[in-house]
Amino acid sequence: MWDITWLLQRISWTDILDIFLVAMLLFWIFYAIRGTRAVPLVRGITALLISLTILTRIIELRAFSWLIEQLLPTILLGIPVLFQPELRRALEQLGRGRFLIITQTDTERLIETIEAVVEAAEHMADRNIGALIVFERQTGLQEYVETGIHLDADVSPELLMTIFDHHTILHDGAVIVREGRIIAASCVMPLTAAFLADRELGLRHRAAIGITEDADAVSVVVSEERGTISLTHNGRIIRDIAPQRLDSILRAFLLPRQRKGEGLFPWLRRVRPPNLGRETGS
Repeated sequence: MWDITWLLQRISWTDILDIFLVAMLLFWIFYAIRGTRAVPLVRGITALLISLTILTRIIELRAFSWLIEQLLPTILLGIPVLFQPELRRALEQLGRGRFLIITQTDTERLIETIEAVVEAAEHMADRNIGALIVFERQTGLQEYVETGIHLDADVSPELLMTIFDHHTILHDGAVIVREGRIIAASCVMPLTAAFLADRELGLRHRAAIGITEDADAVSVVVSEERGTISLTHNGRIIRDIAPQRLDSILRAFLLPRQRKGEGLFPWLRRVRPPNLGRETGS
């Protein structure tokens, strides 16, 4: 049994700082990959490393231990490749410099935008009109904006229903909303590979999930076949949402929630996202 007094006498303030920094780094990494496809990979790599360590310590396997020592640097070099999307997202969050208080977007415009999208989604679902509306958040979507037609127009139910009408050229693709304005239409989104076995999800739903895997965007998708509304975020999909529920979810995601003391490390404020409905994870 360790003597706690003896241990405390030998810990300096630099040791405490060292432990704190390592803990914060690990916490930041785990927070960055939460709810993503990297979680099963982390579990698998951790289980593999623990198993190999126990095996080489219990049984003296010289050749096998030598092989593991030679392969370990290669495995460490391959980690950035395996976790490239998650690392990019984490570095983008750090690079956006949330070290100062951020100016809030016009709340009234965001509320009007949400109401317009909800109204349009309800009308299009009733008429079995397919639609994909992507809300840009902190991660920029300029590379996807450039694949579509630049609009820069106010969000209104009439405009959204016109864009996604079958007789218009712009209906095939996604609408990207930036700071309460439709910045582009007919945009090409990346497709997810996580739901290939789910036959209920077509290309529009896969695109809605795919863009939220690459960025922190929130997407609203209307099914043309079933006339239902779904929402995707962080590589997950919430299916069959009522318009009233869609309004509350979009407000929770998009309206600014800046509070006092959220300047230095805003990712510490909430570890788990709110339970917003029936989700299907990747």
